[in-house]
Amino acid sequence: MRSRFLGILVGAALALSACGDDPGGTLRIYTSVTQETLDAVVAGYQGSYPGVEVEVFRAPTGELTARIAAEQREGGLTADVLWLTDPLSMGQYAADGLLLAWAPASLEAVPEEFRTDSSWGTRVLTMVAVHGLDVPAPASWEDLTGPAYAAGVAIPDPGFAGSALGALGWFALDPGYGFDFYRRLATNGAVQVPSPGEVVTGVAEGRFAAGITLESSARDAIAKGSPIAITRPAPGAIGIYSPIAVVAGGAGEAAARDFVEHVLSVAGQEAIASTGWRPIREDVAWDRSGGLVYPDWNRVVELRDQLLNEYLVVFGG
Repeated sequence: MRSRFLGILVGAALALSACGDDPGGTLRIYTSVTQETLDAVVAGYQGSYPGVEVEVFRAPTGELTARIAAEQREGGLTADVLWLTDPLSMGQYAADGLLLAWAPASLEAVPEEFRTDSSWGTRVLTMVAVHGLDVPAPASWEDLTGPAYAAGVAIPDPGFAGSALGALGWFALDPGYGFDFYRRLATNGAVQVPSPGEVVTGVAEGRFAAGITLESSARDAIAKGSPIAITRPAPGAIGIYSPIAVVAGGAGEAAARDFVEHVLSVAGQEAIASTGWRPIREDVAWDRSGGLVYPDWNRVVELRDQLLNEYLVVFGG
């Protein structure tokens, strides 16, 4: 099983002094956030709260969802913080009464469309098109269904990757695309792969002409020399905010609140930006040029199961 505890990060050895009351104890974080980002943010948090022992369970969205469901069946969720890739799963956990409603000190720094009464956006992921250097760049998303990309488009599995689920939400509910877009992709020979990273690898290796993937994955591959290019087809890259929340009734609630405050602070947001993700705070430096489109998250949360089921009809499991 790919899911696993990635270790206990102990901050007692950090020499920095705490900036407030240190709650001590153990903080358990369940997350699908990348390891580099998690490490950078946790290090900053433990610089301020060295008495807190942090335990992390990190896995892709599908595996994380399965673990949470298993714990609920076996007596209750043991996590103190959920830090997810997209707001879709978080919306269901809120509806199930698992999340604590409260107001962080940095609430006003979070764009209104990225917050609820129990979860807040921490970073923005962008889904873009990636293509080989000898392949024309798609001017619009619809171009991927055309003859230039026949049998050569890779798409990530929305049942496995939260970012792919967010993209599904936008395409499925946009009147110009809908599920007919996925049907046209399938008819054109598009292939589903598990993750955005595997889309990038497949395009770089020449197995696919193009694909839909996370911009950060493609950007990292280009920096390492991969022969691929990134484009943001019209009407724009698909923006997906990554939410964080405190689990209601958890033993580590005080430490969990402090951790959320840190993630939303300037220092926490700078750590996120330093690992390649667009921060949600406007007062943290980032190149914000280029358009983004966002799913209607309320509708996507409401229709999540229906969307996944209809997607499965087109591309299978």
